[in-house]
Amino acid sequence: MTLSFFDQFMSPTLFGIPLIALALFLPWVLFPAPSSRWLNNRLLGLQGWSIGRFTQQLLLPLNLGGHKWAVILTSLMLFLITTNMLGLLPYTYTPTTQLSLNLGLAVPLWLATVIIGMRN
Repeated sequence: MTLSFFDQFMSPTLFGIPLIALALFLPWVLFPAPSSRWLNNRLLGLQGWSIGRFTQQLLLPLNLGGHKWAVILTSLMLFLITTNMLGLLPYTYTPTTQLSLNLGLAVPLWLATVIIGMRN
């Protein structure tokens, strides 16, 4: 197999699909679009089902008192998944490699759990 120097700049593919297309398209599939209809179409039903199952798996080890954190934990996990998917793009890095983002997410959540634990 003969490779040139410029083969390193080619877009990586998976089953013939460029991974840059998957990395840009997949996070948008996770976010449900609001609808005023009573019955949803298949895509909205699939989005609602997948987010519901994701939340259920996320809250499985928590007791019932911890389920009030469901919205915060689910949105945080979806944010982390989408930002880490950006690392699949060529010549980019994930924002979670920066200490400022990690501390900006960790310190308020840690402080909230400490304050709520002291209050209870």
